[in-house]
Amino acid sequence: MTTQGTLDFTTGTPWVAGLDEVGRGPLAGPVVTAAVILDPDRPIAGLADSKALSEKRREALYEEIVVKARAWAVGRAEVHEIDEINILQATLLAMQRAVAGLTLQPDHVLVDGNRCPELPCSAEAIVKGDGKIPAISAASIIAKVSRDREMVLLDAEYPGYGFARHKGYPTLAHMEALRERGVTPIHRRSFAPVRRALNR
Repeated sequence: MTTQGTLDFTTGTPWVAGLDEVGRGPLAGPVVTAAVILDPDRPIAGLADSKALSEKRREALYEEIVVKARAWAVGRAEVHEIDEINILQATLLAMQRAVAGLTLQPDHVLVDGNRCPELPCSAEAIVKGDGKIPAISAASIIAKVSRDREMVLLDAEYPGYGFARHKGYPTLAHMEALRERGVTPIHRRSFAPVRRALNR
């Protein structure tokens, strides 16, 4: 667990945001993050790591979160940014954008993983936090549903790659489509399988 700054409880009840990312591993599409400040007066049952939930359950929880949360925002880094500054730095940038997009600025941020982005408030990294901390679970759901919906739209724009199914991850079907059809504008050229496809 790493920390950045300290949480000051002397100013009243602090607003704590959960922060998570989706899409570091895919060969295509943006990396998407979300920040969520839950409302303690409007609890949401069933929050969990988005990867542990069915698509139907994620969608239902997404709709509940956007209605009940005190604040939520989505951040992203585009493919060209991933290629320019690498996936780690692009993820941290997308996290900063998610927190900056909140209509209620948090006093403290709980980040899934082992690294905190530079933020204007204190932050704490929690490994596997998306399965432990409700606010991070909510953020993982918002990020996952947001990115999945975008990849479905990109599937229509770039048919034949299966983006609606694999969401850009390097499945066998995706690798085969990459070899047969070539590289699209939404593929990450800094990732080795995409570089190999370009070289061919």
